[in-house]
Amino acid sequence: MPTAKQSIITFKAEESLVEALRGVPNRSSFIRSAILAALENTCPVCLGTGILSPEQQGHWETFSASHSVMECRECHEWHLVCDHESKRLGHKRGRPARTR
Repeated sequence: MPTAKQSIITFKAEESLVEALRGVPNRSSFIRSAILAALENTCPVCLGTGILSPEQQGHWETFSASHSVMECRECHEWHLVCDHESKRLGHKRGRPARTR
């Protein structure tokens, strides 16, 4: 069975990061895993930049007119809640949440 073609990617790193990676047994595998994990946890709207374009901002304003950002009282993570649902939803036990 043929293996997938691999490419080499390089990047600049501060000396402190280079030093921290020296103790990692398989740096390539570690870095690949870290990048994949970061990509899986990226905001679907801004794609991890933390900045919305003017067009995205317009869409967000329309969306946020009927949605709230709330803090879960159980795990304290912020999440989106549709205003048509109960604002008291938290985790599965339905604990109240705080809004922003």
